[in-house]
Amino acid sequence: MFELALDPTTWGLLCLVALAAGFIDAIAGGGGLLTVPALLTAGLPPHLTLGTNKLAASFGSLTASFTYYKKQLFKPSFWIGSIIATAIGAVLGTLLVDFLSIEFLNKLIPVIIIAVAIYSLVGRLSPTDSHTLPEANRALKIKQWAQGLSLGFFDGMAGPGTGTFWTASNSMLYKMSLLLNCGLARSMNFVSNFISLITFVALGHVNFMLGITMGAFLMFGAWLGAHSAIKFGNKLIKPLFNTVVIVLAGKLIFEAYFS
Repeated sequence: MFELALDPTTWGLLCLVALAAGFIDAIAGGGGLLTVPALLTAGLPPHLTLGTNKLAASFGSLTASFTYYKKQLFKPSFWIGSIIATAIGAVLGTLLVDFLSIEFLNKLIPVIIIAVAIYSLVGRLSPTDSHTLPEANRALKIKQWAQGLSLGFFDGMAGPGTGTFWTASNSMLYKMSLLLNCGLARSMNFVSNFISLITFVALGHVNFMLGITMGAFLMFGAWLGAHSAIKFGNKLIKPLFNTVVIVLAGKLIFEAYFS
């Protein structure tokens, strides 16, 4: 069994990375872009990195989603289909990851992220400034289940930038404000994080002490990020979202095709 032995400096640096990741993730998604490489660099094996990161990320995404909920920017009863579908997708993704071609996924993911980056640069992240929920109809339920299953599955495979994908796909599927978009994205990110975490715990792939420590810093960063997004709105969200998407795409392209 792997035993974690980190010096205080490395532990402290991981906590600072978690603080920054929580802030970014609460606004634009993509916090795992910082925490996963940091954990790997610290010497954790990949499976333990993914599980520990899920524990820490669950703290951050819970804080962000609860903040949006308190500000009435997320209504669980309206998005119940998304919640159930995301949970199912996360379980399937975590359980089936060993049966998929990692090489194929590494080639495919950058292509998807580039498409998100292009959309975020030339399209609008929100078609309206009104805090009005989309019309509840059969088409909405189909969108919720299709989106929840696919993105939950993606996050269950420890896919990078899941929160970013939620933000971008929300803008394409639903007519609602950017703050309602962020509330939905962060809340669904918590659902898939937590469900995937339970599976990783069952498999024994979580270091609880490190995950909880980083999770505390992620919570504080997420609290700051969510309140900043609510206060500054589009002026903060869209530039940060575009930056995260472009950096994420560049990193994954380099790793998939040139490393």
